[in-house]
Amino acid sequence: MNYSFVIRKATECDASAIHCITKEAFQKYIKDTGLNISLEPVEESLEDVIKDIQTKNVFIGIIDSIPVGSIRISIENEGNAYISRFGVSPKYHNIGIGKAFINVVDKLLLSKNIKRVYLHTASKYKELITFYYNSGFYIHSTSEERGYIRALLVKEYT
Repeated sequence: MNYSFVIRKATECDASAIHCITKEAFQKYIKDTGLNISLEPVEESLEDVIKDIQTKNVFIGIIDSIPVGSIRISIENEGNAYISRFGVSPKYHNIGIGKAFINVVDKLLLSKNIKRVYLHTASKYKELITFYYNSGFYIHSTSEERGYIRALLVKEYT
């Protein structure tokens, strides 16, 4: 083993790995939050992942040739961006991979003069809310349009 960890821009060749990571991470999200509904990330197709790779900034994290996480960022209008489908394989939680992804996103968004980045997460998922707070996000608002209380979080770059 080389014990290497890399985060790089995803290519279409990574779509299958990203599809698996996303499904695995969001199945844990559903279980940990006690939701009894399915979520779009679990239901998305391989073609959906490929389309995102073609139209968004998608990154994949790899440890010793094993895909372990991914994140998708959309650059929106008026200096805003949106993070979606951010997931780390559960067996690689709590070792700094999520923090490394957020650092890459910060670097990307700062280079593009983005002023704010948004994301949604379950408001009662204490570990994720804590992770995001520790990464500089705060809760902007909550809503229930997806059948559970989701927090809209924002991070501002000044």
